[in-house]
Amino acid sequence: MRTILFRLIGIFEVAGGCYGMILMLYRLLPFRAGDGVLALIGLALYAFVLVSGVLLLENDARGVRWSSWAQLLQLPLIATPLFTYALYCGGYVNVFATLHLPPHLELAWHFGWQAFRLAVGERVAAHLGINLLALLSWLVLKLR
Repeated sequence: MRTILFRLIGIFEVAGGCYGMILMLYRLLPFRAGDGVLALIGLALYAFVLVSGVLLLENDARGVRWSSWAQLLQLPLIATPLFTYALYCGGYVNVFATLHLPPHLELAWHFGWQAFRLAVGERVAAHLGINLLALLSWLVLKLR
């Protein structure tokens, strides 16, 4: 069972990392200063996730450690007017609380998906949450 779960996590990381890298390269084509820097950061993150997934699929010891870090990078969902961060590679199951009145909990999910959001001073509806799929994957990787 452990091997099946590790392979599933590795497949999601490879697919999400590859697709994310392609989209970040697409964002780099009309190189603009602000967007280009964010695209380079996203490209580096997706490359890390891709390599982590490949190492995990090859049963390399570094693959478990790097994939654990890759899952931790996908764990937080932060969207405030001061700072926004989210990273998804392969899918997400988010539980988050909106911070505007009245505050309430929401659940959002999608598989076969990638996304990278990093911004400072962006006008967004404030919400904080966690990616339950990343948390579950991180726990599975810790069960070695």
